[in-house]
Amino acid sequence: MKFLDQCKIYIKSGAGGVGCMSFRREKCVEFGGPDGGNGGAGGHVMIEAVEGLNTLIDYRYKQHFKASRGMHGMGGNRTGAKGDDIILSVPVGTQIFDENNDIMLADLTEVGQTVLMLEGGHPGRGNASFKTSVNQAPRQITEGGPAEEMWVWMQLKLMADTGLVGLPNAGKSTFLSAASRAKPKIADYPFTTLKPQLGVVYVDKKEFVVADIPGLIKGAHEGHGLGDRFLGHVERCATILHVIDATGEDIAEAYTTIRKELEQYGEGLADKKEIIALNKIDALDEELVEMLSHELKQVTKSPIMPISGVSGQGVDQLLRALLSNVEDVRQLEKAQKDKDALSSVEKVSEEKWSPV
Repeated sequence: MKFLDQCKIYIKSGAGGVGCMSFRREKCVEFGGPDGGNGGAGGHVMIEAVEGLNTLIDYRYKQHFKASRGMHGMGGNRTGAKGDDIILSVPVGTQIFDENNDIMLADLTEVGQTVLMLEGGHPGRGNASFKTSVNQAPRQITEGGPAEEMWVWMQLKLMADTGLVGLPNAGKSTFLSAASRAKPKIADYPFTTLKPQLGVVYVDKKEFVVADIPGLIKGAHEGHGLGDRFLGHVERCATILHVIDATGEDIAEAYTTIRKELEQYGEGLADKKEIIALNKIDALDEELVEMLSHELKQVTKSPIMPISGVSGQGVDQLLRALLSNVEDVRQLEKAQKDKDALSSVEKVSEEKWSPV
């Protein structure tokens, strides 16, 4: 399945049905009276987050979605049928933006979460609904409500616990394949990974999700290379695993290059918990690994863990450290949500019982 994390679509709700003007015509009934029914309501346009999807590719070749309009009212006090709603299914983690792609309209972060994007037009009234004791034969009806339409952008930000960052060919995909059952493409040339990959990691009878994004290069925050487009997938991660090639020429410069890109990109990426994985140590001796670790400690205070994605050396210890970070961050997030919920309840209570 091809990966698509951004698309623009056109949506339109259904217009309401027109009310009917009709009078009862029946033999031997001199004053039949009005019997024009109301129109039907127009269909809504909704977007729902569902499980089992991890791409927006369904909206690559079809960008226009229109709900059906309500049926017109009919004689005999028959109400028109309601227009069918349209429910667009998207992956969990999809954000909805306006036409200019600068105002967020919705953020779908849970399975089953649904947002009403456009409301269908209200139904028109038939002349039977205007009958009163004074006006026994009204000749008045109303049109149905108009349809609403708009263009929206949909952007997918993967829901992962850990995000892998690093220069191209640092061994991120190799680590992902060693730590999970994911099978990303692995080769000895830069930008082997062209789209984000997800892997579920199991450690100590617990699991968490790891996201591998294309390698970053200098100037990535300005759109250079491939990383800028996919950095958004790391925004939701609880922790970052910074993979560095231990066989590289200057590992300190490799680290600072990526850190600068994270800082320039913003969105709190530089403030997330970080673990540094000094990869490919199977090609070095222990003395050289210690020297490289000491070199990295001069430019960062983050924990440094030597590993080998090929041989699996140090991978289990690294996964346990990542799991610990993920659990700590998620507990803090849950505590903050509980605190915010309690504050909102207290605020409502104060407003309810405050003296007038």
